[in-house]
Amino acid sequence: MRLGTLNTDGGSRAVALQDGRAAELGASLRELLAEGDGALRRAVAGAGPGQPFEPSRLGPALPDPGKILCVGRNYADHAAELGNHTPDRVPEIFLRSRTSLAGPYQDVYRSRASTSMDFEVELALIIGRPGRYIEAADAMTHIAGYCVFNDISYRDFQNFGSQWIPGKNFDGSGPLGPFLVTADEIADPFDLDLTCTIVAADGGEQEMQRSNTSLMVHRIPDVIAFISQFTTLEAGDVIATGTPGGVGFGRRPPRWLEPGETVVCRVEGVGELKNKVLEEPRSNP
Repeated sequence: MRLGTLNTDGGSRAVALQDGRAAELGASLRELLAEGDGALRRAVAGAGPGQPFEPSRLGPALPDPGKILCVGRNYADHAAELGNHTPDRVPEIFLRSRTSLAGPYQDVYRSRASTSMDFEVELALIIGRPGRYIEAADAMTHIAGYCVFNDISYRDFQNFGSQWIPGKNFDGSGPLGPFLVTADEIADPFDLDLTCTIVAADGGEQEMQRSNTSLMVHRIPDVIAFISQFTTLEAGDVIATGTPGGVGFGRRPPRWLEPGETVVCRVEGVGELKNKVLEEPRSNP
């Protein structure tokens, strides 16, 4: 199944994609996940044929997660390009806020506070079955599905201090989607190609990142097991598994996102994000 959130005139609605049409599910996706797989499948089965929809009206696949946990330096080439070592013993974890999320085809605004706007294609997973002290051997059974995530980062704010949180939490800087692809549709999450391409205003393309999830330093079961030692993972929580090498900050000179460009992030079998970069209006408070 492919599940997501559609912004309608009546508010946000959880939907299932069926034959290119969006069928409303009658509750938020997080609520449906919390009720269990059976409830979710019953909601999809009873949703009807669905209606045509505009992909541009898709919101973040899961717009209201309880927690967004992100893994830093989880690909060796990315750690190296930043002049860092990969964390050997346990994964590096930082948090994102709900307000930092964006839709899969939504315009993203380069903040007037910074021009060092960077891109990071990632595979994200969504927790379905909650748990604490989850064993790595059992971790995959807690995953409801997968999304594509672009961990857009403002590198100057990220490096103002020892904490990464400011540079990782600008409003609307984390496109997530386009849909939650349920775990049963992804045969091997440890062998998925990831790419990030920048499309110029004139249509010219520059591939910036290309890698595979097989190159993660800390694999998904170990990440879940570690996180669940210090916090209860709940239905609807998001875990972003890290980005490979090729980011703008790792290049000389740095390659930042510019207004007018479109950043396209793809994960094999999961989908594609396509976000145009605009300058933040000066009229914002």
